[in-house]
Amino acid sequence: MQKPNKRLEGQTCIITGSSDGIGEAVAKAMAMEGANIVVNYHSSKEEAEEVAHWINKNSSCGDAIVIKCDVSKENDVKDMFKKTVSEFGTVDVCVANAGLQLDHSLHEMPLSDWQRVIDVNLTGQFLCAKEAIIEFKRRGMRPEISKSLGKLIHMSSVHEVIPWAGHANYAASKGGLVMLMQTICQEYGPDKVRCNSIAPGAIKTDINKDVWSTQEGRDGMLKLIPYNQIGVPDDIGSVASWLASDESEYINGTTIFVDGGMTCYPGFTANG
Repeated sequence: MQKPNKRLEGQTCIITGSSDGIGEAVAKAMAMEGANIVVNYHSSKEEAEEVAHWINKNSSCGDAIVIKCDVSKENDVKDMFKKTVSEFGTVDVCVANAGLQLDHSLHEMPLSDWQRVIDVNLTGQFLCAKEAIIEFKRRGMRPEISKSLGKLIHMSSVHEVIPWAGHANYAASKGGLVMLMQTICQEYGPDKVRCNSIAPGAIKTDINKDVWSTQEGRDGMLKLIPYNQIGVPDDIGSVASWLASDESEYINGTTIFVDGGMTCYPGFTANG
């Protein structure tokens, strides 16, 4: 984890799906920059409380609270923002990180699994962005806190540009996220709202543990990564905390790929 420099002091950040994995790393990184943190979870309350406890014990400035929310449910999202504003006064940063995979070949994919992935990975990000923008506009500029009215960070994937056989619902949700993010930037950039995405590549989390936990799986992953290294959640946390800060003020409407070069298609190093 990077050394803190208080880039987010006085700000409040909601990180959805932050009870473990990438979301946990983002929550801790932003806390170490001085932010108040909302640790959101859907089902793993104990893990979320452990993350909040770590933040409250180790962060020198920000505080953390835990809020349960299914991001695919509008009333849940509204309630999460209402509780955050009640506790901390406002929201400055929303990291829409919650996501899931339900993998099938396309011809065998139940409609329910297609819909659930879209509901969480895409609709959930829309609902969080909507409530965040409502709060940003209600609160107004705080130039002593940030040069931006508010910051939205969508957690995407390299599969917003790389097709992924057997994962059509997941890839479609991430592809749709590009247009959601860029449209938000186009619409609300004039209000000084910054909206960007982070696209992780191969990161060691529970979602892909069955691959990286074996030598064969690791070797297969590394063939896809020019940097010859599998990422860890802290790699995403450090980028997210920087992207939420004024140091990245002029970055808006783009995706930052954190993938060790995966999107450079290393399979073509020998001319295909």
